[in-house]
Amino acid sequence: MCYIQIMRTTLNISMPVSLKKNVDLAVKEGHYASISEFFRDAIRAWEDEQLYQSVMRSRKDFAEGKFKRLRSLKDLM
Repeated sequence: MCYIQIMRTTLNISMPVSLKKNVDLAVKEGHYASISEFFRDAIRAWEDEQLYQSVMRSRKDFAEGKFKRLRSLKDLM
């Protein structure tokens, strides 16, 4: 059997009580298994949004003709 070991770290954050209540409610209602999972999901959503924005900028640049036509792998360097 093969196990993948994931290194973890602890992060302490501060937030208004109203936000903490919302996080606690999301966990209590079963949307997340834990507060940590809530924040991991929020960070993943942020990363997804960053990737989406990058793709959209690339599409815009391409539409405006701002690209380099690659003829071979050597053109990547």
